[in-house]
Amino acid sequence: MVDPKTAAQIAFDRAEPDLVALSHRIHAHPELKWEEQRACAWLGEALTSYGFSVHSGICELPTAFEARAGSGPLQVVICAEYDALPGIGHACGHNVIAATSVGVGVALAAVVDELGMTVRVMGTPAEEGGGGKILLLHRGAFAGAHLAMMAHPSPVDRAQPPIIAAQQLRIRYTGKEAHASAYPERGINAADALTVACVAIGLLRQHLHPSDRVHGIVTQGGQAPNIVPAHSEAEYMIRAATLTDLEVVRERVLRCFQAGALATAATLDVLPRQEPYAQMHHDPEIANAYRRNAEALGRTFPPSDPHAAASTDMGNVSLAIPSIHPSIGIDSLPAVNHQPEFAAHCITPAADRALRDGAIALAWTAIDCAINQAMRTRLQTTA
Repeated sequence: MVDPKTAAQIAFDRAEPDLVALSHRIHAHPELKWEEQRACAWLGEALTSYGFSVHSGICELPTAFEARAGSGPLQVVICAEYDALPGIGHACGHNVIAATSVGVGVALAAVVDELGMTVRVMGTPAEEGGGGKILLLHRGAFAGAHLAMMAHPSPVDRAQPPIIAAQQLRIRYTGKEAHASAYPERGINAADALTVACVAIGLLRQHLHPSDRVHGIVTQGGQAPNIVPAHSEAEYMIRAATLTDLEVVRERVLRCFQAGALATAATLDVLPRQEPYAQMHHDPEIANAYRRNAEALGRTFPPSDPHAAASTDMGNVSLAIPSIHPSIGIDSLPAVNHQPEFAAHCITPAADRALRDGAIALAWTAIDCAINQAMRTRLQTTA
């Protein structure tokens, strides 16, 4: 008999050329959050061709799906992301994530009956600021799952990358128009309100913890230079190590925005874009198993860099279900995530190797969870 890890790798090997082509196709057709119709359809078609039962539009989200294979008691969810970034396409490598997740599913489908597993590949839209996984979690998509996992492209490999809490806010000031030269005293300058807030936030940064982040963009600053701007808007993100820390930082940042309104007499509206992204709790036992499996494939893990922190809605999943979210290197340095140069690296041979290694390492890790009785019992008992 072929051992389960070998069988899983053989199954992946058969599908690998198609999965690489899928990754490149998604990369060539980037779609923004909530608009991932083509990527969602392509993943569904691929999984159907490999014998999965696919249900699209789950939880009233048109670009979400779930594909199942097997019917065993241990349920493993593989999260697929496929949304791109505005202007720079797949500069966070979600094309690689999508194809990798299909590859994990294909590899595990070959052994689910033997191991008493159910593998669920879940298409999770709008990770880039939309919180698709949070909605899926609240609407019951993860019900019954014992383990959730995915791998994310990065310049280097990290088994437990630092992932911190975050929330995105839309800031809107409303003032009053006036002729900027003849009657400026009759205007209320909403752009000045935003300027005051930005300066206050800049000064606040020296008093924040090293793990805190505040950053944003101005999306509206006025219509013409001879009109006092009556409307200004910005999109800001606030991050901190945990959801509890995020509450503290958010209150301090909101006071900066309130200062802008107070200084100019403009009206302030603060509109949360989505529920906060939580910090990631990597299940340490499963993360260590992933690292061992990745190292067996030749991956190497440099020392951790706690300052290279990002945020993802996978964090919310991890607080509800044992989860891992390793980074897998694509040899992109000096290019890093969210740069056009990183997007170009996401269809290189190194990225294709990361697809392969990530899929096999995640599949082997799920197999470890199934055959290690202590791990399996823990997962099925704590779910």
